[in-house]
Amino acid sequence: MKIESITLHHISMPLTAPFETSFGRETDRQCVIIQIHSEGLVGYGECVTTRDPGYNYETTGTAVHILKDFVAPLILGKDVKDALDFQEKISGIRGHYLAKAGVEMAIWDLLGKRAGRSLRELLGGAREKVEVGVSIGIQESAQSLVRSATDFVKQGYARVKIKIKPGRDVEDAAAVRREFPSLRLQVDANSAYSMEDVSNLKPLDKLNLLLIEQPLFEDDIWDHHKFQAQFETPVCLDESILTPRHARYAIEMKACRIINIKAGRLGGLSRAVMVHDLCQQQHMPVWCGGMLETGIGRASNLALASLPNFVLPGDVSASDRYYARDITHERFVLNSDSTIDVPRGAGLGVTIDEEALKSYSLGQIKLNENP
Repeated sequence: MKIESITLHHISMPLTAPFETSFGRETDRQCVIIQIHSEGLVGYGECVTTRDPGYNYETTGTAVHILKDFVAPLILGKDVKDALDFQEKISGIRGHYLAKAGVEMAIWDLLGKRAGRSLRELLGGAREKVEVGVSIGIQESAQSLVRSATDFVKQGYARVKIKIKPGRDVEDAAAVRREFPSLRLQVDANSAYSMEDVSNLKPLDKLNLLLIEQPLFEDDIWDHHKFQAQFETPVCLDESILTPRHARYAIEMKACRIINIKAGRLGGLSRAVMVHDLCQQQHMPVWCGGMLETGIGRASNLALASLPNFVLPGDVSASDRYYARDITHERFVLNSDSTIDVPRGAGLGVTIDEEALKSYSLGQIKLNENP
């Protein structure tokens, strides 16, 4: 299919409540929405960067630069057969996986619309609804964290993830566990610790957690091997897994027992499926991470999480968890069994609320085949 034009929408959306992790606090979420025109169809993708280089080095600013000056010239006016063809065309660009993944998502949307098939069908998903959980940012106190967790449990979430950092870890997790002895509970450090912190974190082993996510440095796999050897609780890697190679390294080194798959971090849905398949072959369970996505990215995550080896609940919460008004007409709701339905429509299965998109806009750039 011929890529005729690309529009980059830089947007900022207010969150329903501040979201704090070990690397910062967000009250508004910035991202880049990618709109691609091809042969009478329009595909949408979401580049899940944020304003600041906290999660990784990419920001909305770097993404717009890479997309405008490097990715777009390689595909505008060209025939892009599928996601793998797209990856081949941009293979000379190192890194910048979040930027690349946003374009690949739009290509999948186009492919699905052209074929009249949903993204779930294109990816080979096995479920029509997927188990989900909720992620809770760092709160003012352990007591306020328990109150927040209680609210989400009452809403129907059967799995809760809490963010931790030095000084706000064992006590917080223990407080939630006391309130909910049987809750599926996990913690996420976002690379906040080093091996010197092992003794301080060991009490987490007594809390019956599903997993400890990314305790050590974002570029580390080897020390996670040493960390995992000292814990009964499974370690889950997120930031450390940038490619299928990194997943293989982690499995061979026994650096973790679970992997968090984010299509954005890996550079696209096609690479996310590769990691899923590798982990399935090696009996390594996976789950779908979240990046506070709009309805566009949320639809993509739900389709991805329908694949068979996503055996743990993902961070794909209901739309109203983060946004009072989304940029898609479709709003995803939590079912009574802590699941969300996977979209069934062609492509991503969502339509864009143009007024909402415009209201959140910080600027847009339209790129044509012949500028």
